[in-house]
Amino acid sequence: MRALKFLLQKELRQIFRDPSIFFILFIMPMIQLIILPLAADYEIKNINLGVVDHDHSEYSQKLINKIVSSGYFRLRDYSATFPQGLHAIELDKTDLILEIPAQFERILVKENEATLFVAANSINGVKAGLGSAYIQGIIQDFNQDVRMQWIQLPRLSPQPTIEVTSSNWYNENMNYKVFMVPGILVMLVTMIGSSFASNNIVREKEIGTIEQINVSPLKKTQFILGKLIPFWMLALSVLTVGLLIARIIYGIVPLGHYLTIYVFAAIYLLAILGLGLLMSTYAQTQQQSMLVSFFVTMIFNLLSGLYTPIESMPQWAQIITKLNPVSYFIEVMRMVVLKGSGLVDIKYHILALLGFAVFFNTWAILNYKKRSG
Repeated sequence: MRALKFLLQKELRQIFRDPSIFFILFIMPMIQLIILPLAADYEIKNINLGVVDHDHSEYSQKLINKIVSSGYFRLRDYSATFPQGLHAIELDKTDLILEIPAQFERILVKENEATLFVAANSINGVKAGLGSAYIQGIIQDFNQDVRMQWIQLPRLSPQPTIEVTSSNWYNENMNYKVFMVPGILVMLVTMIGSSFASNNIVREKEIGTIEQINVSPLKKTQFILGKLIPFWMLALSVLTVGLLIARIIYGIVPLGHYLTIYVFAAIYLLAILGLGLLMSTYAQTQQQSMLVSFFVTMIFNLLSGLYTPIESMPQWAQIITKLNPVSYFIEVMRMVVLKGSGLVDIKYHILALLGFAVFFNTWAILNYKKRSG
């Protein structure tokens, strides 16, 4: 234990000897956590709309006004023919075209139904999909308004109507920041922890101090623990700063207890830092470890459910997410922050992360050889 104590002192002094470490560990994550949630917005607004109105009726004008006044669309083109409207899309002037056929109002009144045509520029698939969904919802709402207006008219027999009321559980106002900030914080803690840990042992190899450690009576388990514990403490400090930013800037206060987050984070970091140290035992240079760490972290983040729901991924990708520690932490953060989950609710997540931690750290200990290169 005395040898481990000296190794921890040596690691902490070595970390804080470099002034840039404080900037990388704390300032950079703070800036990223402030900026990224503002950019990672699932809600798309200011969609450029082109209209081809062959009817020029009262109903067609009401429909256009309703779409534009929704706040999601900007009327950028008003063409006489569909080819002219399509040319506006080709020039990137518009993103969607709404074509209103001739006699739209007359057919709607006479036959109680009419057809509209929507064409979307699908180069940006997300924008096209959401824009089409938005405009379909507005048209359905417009259709409901028209039907309700007709029901009020005495010339038509009253028809029964069904009113649907909805309630959003756990995120009542559908605030995407409450959904994204916890996930982005997990991503930042993961990137910092894995990158620093993966460079640690390699750095000893490059500066030559690994030779002194190899000839010391320090056991392999003590060596790995000495490399892991300092970054475990620093990563928890980064998590604390991130939670403070989430509370002060975004007003995000977990419905659950902070203790639940820290208990799970402590276990999670053992797994991630163990993976970083494992990569460091294989790499011979810091460049190698950085590239491998970037590759692994990128896959972990993309398959974590942060940006894309896991349920919408292909079956093979959903299987891979079961082997992804980041996906567990993001799910736990959202459960604690939005639902108020406790330790009992995340017991299976804890067991999974304990398995990852034991696996990666045991592998790192076994793979570390007390010899150079």
